[in-house]
Amino acid sequence: MADYARLLEAAQEAVVLSSGVCRQVQAALDEVRAITKDDKSPVTVADFASQAVVARVLRDRLGEVILVGEEDSKFLREPDHGAHLEAVTAAVREVYDDVDSDEVLGLIDIGAGDTHHAGFWTLDPIDGTKGFLRGQQYAIALAYIERGTPVVGAMGCPNLPAAFGKALDTPDPEGTVYIAIKGDGAGQIVGTGDPTTVRRNDLEASDAIGVCGSVETAHTNMSDEDRILQHIVANTDHAVREPVRLDSQCKYAVTARGQADAYLRLPTRPGYVERIWDHAAGALIASESGCAVTDIFGNALDFGQGRGLEKNKGIVCAPPRVHGLMIGAIEALGIQPA
Repeated sequence: MADYARLLEAAQEAVVLSSGVCRQVQAALDEVRAITKDDKSPVTVADFASQAVVARVLRDRLGEVILVGEEDSKFLREPDHGAHLEAVTAAVREVYDDVDSDEVLGLIDIGAGDTHHAGFWTLDPIDGTKGFLRGQQYAIALAYIERGTPVVGAMGCPNLPAAFGKALDTPDPEGTVYIAIKGDGAGQIVGTGDPTTVRRNDLEASDAIGVCGSVETAHTNMSDEDRILQHIVANTDHAVREPVRLDSQCKYAVTARGQADAYLRLPTRPGYVERIWDHAAGALIASESGCAVTDIFGNALDFGQGRGLEKNKGIVCAPPRVHGLMIGAIEALGIQPA
């Protein structure tokens, strides 16, 4: 069995350093666009730079690693994208000032690992593309999967404030980091402080329920979400409070810490399969806080089917009482994947 504490130390360092690089790129959106002549290029630059930084930290701290990342270097190796490669290299130099473009390409390709191993890392270097481009919420999500189950997770949320009363549509100057080891609970880190425990209290029978969803309505079936909530209100003493809207796996974090009471991801198109890097870190953090995290049929998420959650449809993340109500409503309403 792997030394989970050692893995978590490396993962935490990786997402903290990567968060700093992504923050720098996000703060210079117009400058990056001017260099690359591409409106969407800042998130491309941040994606590649983030993956390179995470890969180097894991390699330096742990030796040879298996990393299943979202990116590969093919795009940056094309002659027409030299400006992008230059911008990515400059971003990585915010952390490693001795790096050159060839090393950056090699680091990115560490993420080309496969899932046919008893244990491997999976990374979403920028989860929440549109949030990043809007100057709002995004996450760097890294998890270690062992025999089909996330066992170590670290998630950098560079713009997510720790205080619930702060706005979610503007960058927070400190941001937050979330960490978890399976069986050891979840923690929140603000700035350079020590981790504080994240523990999710269940709702009472008459508490209002607030869901947490995407800013982008295309990411979930909003009409079915409304039907589920209406069913719960009609059949219980619960009311519904204002939803919390933000992008990325930050949704798992705000549900885990009690700012929202449920995160629903209902399939919007036939045959869609969730990617493992979009959920591994966040799902572990939420479950270790005390939430239940399953698909829309109540099945455990199976991360042992390759790069996708092939045996699952959608996501329901909530404390136990709300989770049960959500699954019951889905069954009663006959909601099926698109």
